[in-house]
Formats: sequence, structure tokens, C-alpha cells
Amino acid sequence: MVKIGILNLQGDVSEHQTMTQQAALKRGLEAEVLKVKTATEVAACDGIIISGGESTVIGRLIKENGIDKVLKEKKIPVMGTCAGMVLLGRETDFQQPLLGLIPMKVKRNGFGRQKLSFEADLKLKSMETQYPGVFIRAPFAYEVGEGAVVLSQIQDKIIAVAYKNYLATAFHPELTEDTRIHEYFIEEVLNCVE
Repeated sequence: MVKIGILNLQGDVSEHQTMTQQAALKRGLEAEVLKVKTATEVAACDGIIISGGESTVIGRLIKENGIDKVLKEKKIPVMGTCAGMVLLGRETDFQQPLLGLIPMKVKRNGFGRQKLSFEADLKLKSMETQYPGVFIRAPFAYEVGEGAVVLSQIQDKIIAVAYKNYLATAFHPELTEDTRIHEYFIEEVLNCVE
């Protein structure tokens, strides 16, 4: 059985938990999907999801609790959405703790403030049909390093990136009915477990 933890520090934790459970069911996979807060709980997981929220607060709590060390030492697959994308980057436009797991530079609130939130049909690599993107104070990557794969962009703004066993999206897949992003992440976790 695979164990996926939803980092329960701030953000859309319950929505990610529900969506991950649905994605596992679609794959016919036995998965334990649970909320985690401590480094010890994170260390017991095969994969971790970092949801949206306030990236400075989440980043500080990750560092204070030693979660960053566990993720790096154990090379645990991580999916980050919205604030999670910022945290996975190596550089951003604000002084804050970052995990730096994906070689990319990220602009926080790249699409503007809350009132400029929007939805868009997205074309993602390896997906035959469009994906419903929900953007809320969304970031974007404006530069990616060697080995990072751009999965989707809106004009010149990079909104989905994969690198090794890490996945970052500027949008909120947990706020849709479409489980494909979570299924993609589950496949990455399985590749690392086997």
C-alpha cells in the first residue's frame, strides 16, 4: 500500500486529500492518504502534496519543523500546487524559505491579486484533452533549469513543471472534478516506491 501525505500546515488540505483518494481509486490502487504535520509523519510517507496557501508561512513552518531536511534526505516525491509551486522553486521574487527542489525561478502572485483569479482550459503535455485550470493569486515560473520539463504554459508564463520526482502547478487541481494531475503524481510516487 502506498502512503501519500497532504502537508497540513495551511491551504486546501481536505480537497487534496479527497482528490488523491479519488485518483487512487481510479487507478485501482490501495492508498492511504492522510494529513501530516511533523517531520516524523512526513518521513513515513511515499509522497507529499503541498497545497496552496501563504507560501511564506508554509515555508517557515516547513523549515522550523525540519520537514525540508526529511524531504531532501529521503528524496520523497513532492507535488506542489500554487504556494507549493513557489516553495518547490530555487528562487522567487520575495525573501522567504524555499525547498529548492526544482531548478526554476518563480514569480509569486504572477497573475495578480485575488480579484484577478480565473479559470482556463489548459493543454498539458501527455494529456489528450484539455485540463480545467483554476488560478487563485497564482504564481508562474519564468525560467527553468536543465532537466526540468515544462508541462504547460499560458503565453510565456510557465504554469506546470516536472523535474525528477517533483511536480509543480500554478493552478489548483484539487478544486476541479478532474483527477488526472493527482493520478500523474501517484504514478511518480509508484515509480519511486518500486
